[in-house]
Amino acid sequence: MAGNERAKMAAGEWYTCLDDELEALRVTARDAVFEHNSLPPRQRENLGPGLKALLGGVGEGARIEAPFHCAYGFNIVLGDGAFLNASCTILDTASVRIGKGTLLGPNVQIYCAEHHKEAAGRQAGLEIARPVEIGPHAWIGGSAIILGGVSIGEGAIVGAGAVVTRDVPANMTVVGNPARAVKRG
Repeated sequence: MAGNERAKMAAGEWYTCLDDELEALRVTARDAVFEHNSLPPRQRENLGPGLKALLGGVGEGARIEAPFHCAYGFNIVLGDGAFLNASCTILDTASVRIGKGTLLGPNVQIYCAEHHKEAAGRQAGLEIARPVEIGPHAWIGGSAIILGGVSIGEGAIVGAGAVVTRDVPANMTVVGNPARAVKRG
């Protein structure tokens, strides 16, 4: 696909993140995140106003604790009652959908960007963006890492510190690095 780097990113094609338009979008996100992270909790409420306006969608009662970090913000959609605990990081180069009633523990990291395998490609800033989908009522334990291209099903549990590299079916519990299924007790 010909076009600018943002269009390539949105289409899931290789793009260069060292692009003026993408940098301007990241600066806008950093401003909104800074406001969110800096406001006193009673003024911030569930989301700082700039961050709420930036996100791609915010369901009723969705909440992000400070501090928080995202790359662009506009690719993130939160379902009703979704809760992100302190220090979550979402590198949303692609769509990140977090379902209704889903809970993310502190320090959860979601990485949509995959860097080029060749050193020259990485040095040139080449990335490809892969979406992440987390279904309703899932529970993502603290410090879990979710890689791009992963879908986590409804009611699934990701154990603290797990590294999720592939899809997790509904109602499954996964733990470890890489995350593997375990029986629920």
